[in-house]
Amino acid sequence: MKQTITIAILLVGILLIWTYTNSSNATKFRIDPTEAKKRLDMEKGIILLDVRTQEEYIENHISGSTLIPLSDLEGQASLKLPDKQATIFIYCRSGNRSRAAVKILSKQDYTNVFDLGGIIRWPYKTVSGKK
Repeated sequence: MKQTITIAILLVGILLIWTYTNSSNATKFRIDPTEAKKRLDMEKGIILLDVRTQEEYIENHISGSTLIPLSDLEGQASLKLPDKQATIFIYCRSGNRSRAAVKILSKQDYTNVFDLGGIIRWPYKTVSGKK
């Protein structure tokens, strides 16, 4: 009986550790707007990727961003983002599509992608119109 309880406790502990480790992977791919803005201002070569629709992009976007709608990302990533080691900050409207985009690019072996979240959380100036 004691052995069964010990095994059960060990299994629960392993499950908790596994869950914590996997959930922390999601946070290592996030970047908050303040840190992103600071890095964009200081570092050259960061790709700012907007994964919303073209209509949303024309309405407003972060200056200097590149548009690849999420629906096109899987097929166009290697053509439009050839450097798989480039730093890429991804945003959308609320954060759902940017999170999905991080997963898509990670599965395609991009190594330095960050989820910036939604433009609705971006406290800095945005621009409108086509690039």
